[in-house]
Amino acid sequence: MSTTDPNSTSPASGASSSDIAPGPVTRRDFLRSAGALTAMAGVQAVLPGWAQADPSGAQAGLQSLEPTYRDSRRVEYDLTIEKTSFEVGGKRATAIAHNGTVPGPLIRLQEGKEAVLRYHNKLDEDTSIHWHGLLIPNQYDGVPEVNYAGVPPGETFEARFPVRQYGTYWYHSHSGVQEQLGHLGPLLIDPAGDPPFEYDRELVVVLTDWTFTDPNQIFANLKKGEEYYNFQKRTVGEFWSDVADEGFFDTLQDRLSWKRMRMSPTDLQSVRGSKYTYLMNGHAPEANWTGLFEPGERVRLRFINSSFATIFDVRVPGLEMEVVQASGQNVEPTATDEFRIGTAERYDVIVEPTEDRAYTVFAESLSRSGFARGTLAPEKGMEGPVPEPRERPKLTMADMGMMHGEMEGGMEGDMDHGDMDHGGMAGGMAGGMAASGDSELRKPGTVPEMVKHDPDNDHGPKEAGTPMMTRSRLDEPGVGLGDDGRRVLTYSQLKARDEKEAFEAPDREIELHLTGNMERFIWSIDGKEFSEDELIRLQYGERVRLTIVNDTMMNHPMHLHGMFMELENGHGRKSPLVDTVLVKPAERVSTLITADEPGPWFFHCHIIWHMKAGMARVFYVEPPEGSDEEYYYPA
Repeated sequence: MSTTDPNSTSPASGASSSDIAPGPVTRRDFLRSAGALTAMAGVQAVLPGWAQADPSGAQAGLQSLEPTYRDSRRVEYDLTIEKTSFEVGGKRATAIAHNGTVPGPLIRLQEGKEAVLRYHNKLDEDTSIHWHGLLIPNQYDGVPEVNYAGVPPGETFEARFPVRQYGTYWYHSHSGVQEQLGHLGPLLIDPAGDPPFEYDRELVVVLTDWTFTDPNQIFANLKKGEEYYNFQKRTVGEFWSDVADEGFFDTLQDRLSWKRMRMSPTDLQSVRGSKYTYLMNGHAPEANWTGLFEPGERVRLRFINSSFATIFDVRVPGLEMEVVQASGQNVEPTATDEFRIGTAERYDVIVEPTEDRAYTVFAESLSRSGFARGTLAPEKGMEGPVPEPRERPKLTMADMGMMHGEMEGGMEGDMDHGDMDHGGMAGGMAGGMAASGDSELRKPGTVPEMVKHDPDNDHGPKEAGTPMMTRSRLDEPGVGLGDDGRRVLTYSQLKARDEKEAFEAPDREIELHLTGNMERFIWSIDGKEFSEDELIRLQYGERVRLTIVNDTMMNHPMHLHGMFMELENGHGRKSPLVDTVLVKPAERVSTLITADEPGPWFFHCHIIWHMKAGMARVFYVEPPEGSDEEYYYPA
């Protein structure tokens, strides 16, 4: 299939269906790395997939895929997945391309119509595609050994489903380390009606991280120690600088506390700029991806964090950003200067450049070890000034819940963990531990209370450095942000554009703790790796509060497949819908889920290194009563 300018909508004909041909894949295969990547013969050279903006109208930031077939009710696309030669920053590497581009081409669907998405595996190993954020029949969700077996070499898989939503999404492999090698691309869904905000053109901005090192070797190195790639550790000079600012005793106590927890305050990302080149639409920073505009236009920027493991801080110096969508869902417009975007998250913003000059689109890694950048300009060849990198941020004791002042002030909101249904207890129990939504659980849409750590609820040797307390941090921008006068978007500002007609209280609460042992690079949920735990069973139609508690010092973007989560951020019926939520250290985040999509759905950290190390579970929504539908899930 060919790619074309995103403005082109000319259909092609000659589509044909292909049967599913699954192959055997074990749970062990899913958890471990895909093995050393073999050398490729006969690889074809490709360039990054992009479209330079055409000032005649709206366009996307990447090449659009031409439909194989299109009529008034259905659109069909074909993707060919194969290994290619790919150039990054003047160096060549092996990548996995879709239809000859890295990232893959932009797929465009229409709300209310039928979509047929076929992918042809020309790799020498099994592959898969997960359609991130889409409400889709379970058998098409694309997670090997969770809801299908994967697609063997030489086979074709077809997903056919009604499109039930709008917004900005993406697709990527869930097999081994293929996503790290470029097996990903953007997917946009146009609404059935007009969007509630106006704009003159659009640009898609796909953020990724690229490495020239075998990803399997990176994972093996991380297993030797979380700080294997941390070349930003504190120095002796910093110790004496902190002494000058904070005093010798406080500085020494701080160092001893981190040593006792076997953690480092600079360990913000598992892999950093020493191994990663950060890309914007497939371009290294020096390649200067460019999107064109005409002064005075309202430009919609659709940001997709498609990275394997990087959290970015995004700004366009000189332009205010108006946030209009999050996780593909409309939100009330919110003005900001910068936002943090976790792995797999999406934010749509509108900017209004009025001057005839270039502006830099700047996406800085959380660790400040590198950045992706591009340019918005009236014509090609222009460049805006590139901001100076900011100082490397450091975690504090507050990030580990060591907030003595608040503890001394009382804990009227304390809750007993024993009143909740922990994930491990829910596994294998169809009803879990039900609690009355009216009498025992707090009002829906409200933020969780502060909770002190209960030593009786420790999760064993796979958990280290448990915070003294956890609390809601939705109103905080995050480590390294908010101290320079810029407005920074927070989750507490997100408010759904429309009120929910039904906003019922939960029937029960499930509390899951994100746990880890940094020294051993073990990541888990409730102290158990994915391979060790059972399903979390939900009844069809059940209303559940899922509370996620981060007992680690790292940020974790937690993604639930198949269903949206209503983020309880204090806005009641206007609680925003999200499919991925970035959970800060020592934070507790609560969401509401209506279990109306039957089948097994993956729940995992979208820092794929953490997922591979075990931070994942499966929610199983029982089929509705009277249904004879069967779902793939290996015992």
